[in-house]
Amino acid sequence: MIDGVGIDVVDIARFQESLERTPGLKDRLFTEGEKSKGIASLAARFAAKEALAKALHVPAGLNWQDCEVINLENGRPVFLFHNQIAELIDGADVHLSLSHDAGIASAMVVIER
Repeated sequence: MIDGVGIDVVDIARFQESLERTPGLKDRLFTEGEKSKGIASLAARFAAKEALAKALHVPAGLNWQDCEVINLENGRPVFLFHNQIAELIDGADVHLSLSHDAGIASAMVVIER
């Protein structure tokens, strides 16, 4: 049964400006493994975390360090959950799709219980 769906879209150039303008923002949003990615991938990962919050029906207050987007060997993006977010997920199946093209990054999340 589908328990939640979330989608988010990020303007990549605007996101880069935000990271440059706000000291510490990159550290608050991303894990060490994520920070090494290029700006388009970072924007897509931010969109994924926002889409996850929408799918979980949690408006604010999540620690973005508690979820990490990694790629499997075949390139498929998946979440790794820790602490607070792992408790909210509670064993549910979480499906993630990312895309970035033409200056836009997007993500869709489906939570299935």
